[in-house]
Amino acid sequence: MTKQSRCSWLDTSKPDYIAYHDNEWGVPVYDDKKLFEFLTLESAQAGLSWYTILKKRNGYKNAFADFDVHKVAAFTEQDIERLMLDAGIVRN
Repeated sequence: MTKQSRCSWLDTSKPDYIAYHDNEWGVPVYDDKKLFEFLTLESAQAGLSWYTILKKRNGYKNAFADFDVHKVAAFTEQDIERLMLDAGIVRN
């Protein structure tokens, strides 16, 4: 069995980060829902570490209707207010 090669930026003390690196990093994505998820998460990163956003991934999934673009497109002002108070995501 050969040892998997990993990027130098990977903090190998974080099992969830290792799983992301080994199973998702650099893997082409063709599913629209998954692409919307990554666009949402990448947009939230804006100067933060990717790991910070990765830890909040489930919060984003809950906040953004399981990354259903049609549901998110129909969000109202009330939904925006809800998001502004949601501690499960980066808000400001």
